[in-house]
Amino acid sequence: MIVPILQESIVSDSTCLIGLERINRLDILPQLYSTFWIPPAVKAEVGFALPWLKVRQVENQTLVNSFRSQIGWGESEAIALALELEAITILLDDKKARRVAEQFDLSMTGTVGMLLKAKRQGVVDMISPILGALGTVEFHISPALRRRALELANES
Repeated sequence: MIVPILQESIVSDSTCLIGLERINRLDILPQLYSTFWIPPAVKAEVGFALPWLKVRQVENQTLVNSFRSQIGWGESEAIALALELEAITILLDDKKARRVAEQFDLSMTGTVGMLLKAKRQGVVDMISPILGALGTVEFHISPALRRRALELANES
């Protein structure tokens, strides 16, 4: 097994955290990221705390409120926090939230992208069983995205 290199900080909304928690695979995240930031709204949405989850208050509440007309609290605070931390990747799956983040040129990944990174770094041997497990807990991944991910992971 390859030893992962922690080199990256990330801000996350709740979707990935909830999905991985439901399948008991939250262990993947601290192996990939040196710092895992979440805003208070995401902490409230996930309903759990872990030592490696760093909660940070968003300073610009006006920006958060402006996002609220389009997306939820967690996504709004996560995007605002990513903008405040600068040069940081954000972990988002929701299409509307991703469109908002794109307007600010934020570096983004989703749960599937994170799983591909986990495989590349040797944190997981295969993503197929994880994608399958996520599907059993109402975590929606489109068939096209699933196929593409399995191709990229050489598991098709």
